[in-house]
Amino acid sequence: MARPDKAAAVAELTDKFRSSSAAVLTEYRGLTVAQLKTLRRSLGENAQYAVVKNTLTKIAANEAGITLDDQLFAGPTAVAFVTGDPVESAKGLRDFAKDNPNLVIKGGVLDGKALSADEIKKLADLESREVLLSKLAGAMKGKQSQAASLFQALPSKLVRTVDALRAKQAEQGGAE
Repeated sequence: MARPDKAAAVAELTDKFRSSSAAVLTEYRGLTVAQLKTLRRSLGENAQYAVVKNTLTKIAANEAGITLDDQLFAGPTAVAFVTGDPVESAKGLRDFAKDNPNLVIKGGVLDGKALSADEIKKLADLESREVLLSKLAGAMKGKQSQAASLFQALPSKLVRTVDALRAKQAEQGGAE
């Protein structure tokens, strides 16, 4: 029978997997306590970085309905549970890993779908949600102004065509 402290740890990890929009598994071997503290700060307020036991984390992920590759649970593991924008946290992890090669991004989960380390790096290359929304709004505004110009051009073209037809009729009628 499972020990109560382990059952409580699994339940807590399961809740974190369920309540997070993303989770990134990393290997932190060789990082100092000060470096881990810096990493936690770089992730922002929307992410929790926790050192976890591999077996308990695997059980918790399965209970949360997430299937992860067994290779992700090799070596010392820490998980960044992201509740906000996953792009921001992925950028924080990527940038920290560039400065500290001891941090290895193993893989993760985004909205219940397993991600490889390469996919997490691609996620980090995306622009933030706010930037993407502002670009979308700008594109939509541009399309609206193009549509307004088009709608304005049609009546004026029609008026010019009618005037040209009247002038032609008047010219033809005056010649007869």
